[in-house]
Amino acid sequence: MNGLVAHDCPRERLDRLGVDALCDRQLVAIVLGQKAVRRSALVIAQLIRASTNGVHGLTRAGMAEVVRVPGVGRAKAAQVLAAVELGRLTLTCAQAVKVQFGCPREVAAYLTPRFGGGAVERFGVVLLDTKHRVVKATVLSVGTLDVSLVHPREVFREAATAGAAAVVLFHNHPSGDPTPIRDDMALRSRLVEAGELMGIAVLDHVVFGESRYFSFKESGRL
Repeated sequence: MNGLVAHDCPRERLDRLGVDALCDRQLVAIVLGQKAVRRSALVIAQLIRASTNGVHGLTRAGMAEVVRVPGVGRAKAAQVLAAVELGRLTLTCAQAVKVQFGCPREVAAYLTPRFGGGAVERFGVVLLDTKHRVVKATVLSVGTLDVSLVHPREVFREAATAGAAAVVLFHNHPSGDPTPIRDDMALRSRLVEAGELMGIAVLDHVVFGESRYFSFKESGRL
């Protein structure tokens, strides 16, 4: 790379000092791989970092946003987004002992790394067994900038197929404010009623913001 001696290049630095010695720009440069035409991977990494307001912004970025960066095509953008998602998965990967929830804070801690951010609204469900241990967590619908639609049949079809005894509902607010709106409360009521008919308890509905969450159970509304 221009202006860098060999041992200062990100890959060589990783070999010598380990991954902890790399800054976020250098990590993104390694993900990008070989330099693009007339631009080094470090320069492109800096442009990506700037366009998303830092690496935290990458958790909310989509393909369309990343490919707008000069020198980044769809293949490179896919590499970056895949790396971000892989990082999230390492925080939520399956464990030998099933995760068991004892309170809304534990629910939020489990879901936030993978589902807390996002530029569009996503609605999902955590399926639980009779001991309230996690069977599966999945997104059921993806909306536009601030709208996500889900029907009770989608939620409880997923739960019934997995043999779930209870569920925790969750969605995010792209605005960053987790305070529930009227539509959130109406949807919660519909899903609680549907769960009672199906014999599948709705234990909580968690709304995620940028760095905060709102729990209907914790607030006494469920």
